[in-house]
Amino acid sequence: METKDTSNMLSVLAGSAVEFTTRPVVMGTNGMVTSGHYLASKIGLRILEDGGNAVDSGVAMGFALAVLEPYIYGIGGEVPILIYMAGEERVVSLSGQGPAPKGSSIKWFKENGFDAIRGDGLPATAVPDAVSTWISALSNFGTMTLGQVLEPSIELARTGFPMYPTLQSAIARQAQWFRDSWPTSADAYLQGDRIPEVGEVYVQDDLAGMFMKLLETENREKGSSREEALRAARDVFYRGEIGERIVKFVQENELPDTAGNRHNGFLSMEDLLEYETRIEEPVTTNYRGYDVYKCGPWCQGPVFLQQLNILEGYDLGSLGHNSPEYIHLLAETAKLAFADREQYYGDPDFVDVPLDMLLSKEYAKERRKLIDHDQASKELRPGNALSAYPEEKEGDPRVFRGDTTHLDVIDRWGNMISATPSGGWFASSPVVDGLGFPLGSRMQMFYLDPDHANALVPGKRPRTTLTPSLVLENGKPFMVFGTPGGDQQDQWTLQFFLNCVDFDMNLQTAVDAPTFHSSHFPASFYPHSAQAGRLNLESRIPESTIRVLQEKGHDAQVARGWSHGRVLGIRYDAESGVMSGVSTARLETGYAIGW
Repeated sequence: METKDTSNMLSVLAGSAVEFTTRPVVMGTNGMVTSGHYLASKIGLRILEDGGNAVDSGVAMGFALAVLEPYIYGIGGEVPILIYMAGEERVVSLSGQGPAPKGSSIKWFKENGFDAIRGDGLPATAVPDAVSTWISALSNFGTMTLGQVLEPSIELARTGFPMYPTLQSAIARQAQWFRDSWPTSADAYLQGDRIPEVGEVYVQDDLAGMFMKLLETENREKGSSREEALRAARDVFYRGEIGERIVKFVQENELPDTAGNRHNGFLSMEDLLEYETRIEEPVTTNYRGYDVYKCGPWCQGPVFLQQLNILEGYDLGSLGHNSPEYIHLLAETAKLAFADREQYYGDPDFVDVPLDMLLSKEYAKERRKLIDHDQASKELRPGNALSAYPEEKEGDPRVFRGDTTHLDVIDRWGNMISATPSGGWFASSPVVDGLGFPLGSRMQMFYLDPDHANALVPGKRPRTTLTPSLVLENGKPFMVFGTPGGDQQDQWTLQFFLNCVDFDMNLQTAVDAPTFHSSHFPASFYPHSAQAGRLNLESRIPESTIRVLQEKGHDAQVARGWSHGRVLGIRYDAESGVMSGVSTARLETGYAIGW
């Protein structure tokens, strides 16, 4: 009898088991965070537990990720942000991208033999943005002091954290270059000229010291208002001692890039003095009742919305998830949206981006007619412009193309933040002497064709790939999500979103599902390579599906089964107040935590 009962119990459990996922969906009612590293997520959760709101938590994680993931994001980089404030029922975008220095020009690059701006070295340095944008978010939408959100990161940098395999291998790949070419980077990232071991406690003293300078400046302003104290801390970076050290390093060092060119950079104190983070209106579209928000066309975010508008005309569920017909449709849709990105997107302060046309439902209807459901297009077809074949060009294997991290938070009040920090990668720029971090190389996104929408102009923001996402349902908070991945970000997150809303997957199943992306169009990164008809798929997609796609004319390339992206996300049930958070298992360190 006992054996029979046990057998029945196991049978019931097996029959009721949900589909296997790499991690659970984390649920809570008080607050939820997710980020690219579990220690940053722990810090974000601590801020919520201490009474902070979603923005306080997000800013604390943003500083922490600059310590924990220096191979894909440093505090000298940039961070587009979307924020929803429940009390105001308002979504805002923080511009999060520094512009080209005033001293830069297309003429200089062409006279010095550049056909495109390289992805490494000091000439690619834009105005560093992250410190300004994190403090602006905190000042305008948070509740805490800089000390409260920054002290955990100071502790991480000063006392260290266990070295993990991905960071260790990134340091190992660059170690000889640091020793030979960028000695300040060797001092910052090697432990006494030695590659740190996995599990070794890893310390970054100079970065801790730089953060302490911000904190000490805030502390000297204790008699002032919170906003004035935050402003003073920001100003020491952009107007004071830290900024002066940055400019001195950029202007006085002619350090090599991987092609052997030796140049200093263009950044000046005037560039830093004039820089301010801007709070802007986001762009938006409605997809099947969901209001989806992205940052403006100074990033690639509107391509997500253009794709949604085209796909809204199809019953995606009837095609079958990741069927050949579904993958073909999404790939062809991406080609159309990214052709418009190539033709039209740029800093709207400098170019007229026809967003009203590009995001209209009527325009999507016309674009939809261009999709041949049996044949992959090999053309680049922007709207209202001549079609062309994308110029086939391979990337330069010597240049690091960068990557990114991400974070999301929803708090107990329904406030939301989605941020995609990036730039300041240690493989693409040398560490500023004594400050413990490198600068960004985002100017590589610019074109040297003066007629291009994303052409280099002094003071202009390079069109970044960074693209957080925020969604409301019936005017209430619903989702925040994002991923690293350059040009692939708004393809992988699109699939995640559709998995949730069109295929009714739980968040972790949606994150775990195999992904694909097109690289048919010119890439944002140097040297703007393109592969006409190229479709990249994770190997977990069945061979039979891949064969059908090849028959439709796709140049199908198969990658490792868990190699695409690091999608993170949080979903909010406005009726119950329950939050659900997830992180992909890809690249080992991302984690969602809540309670």
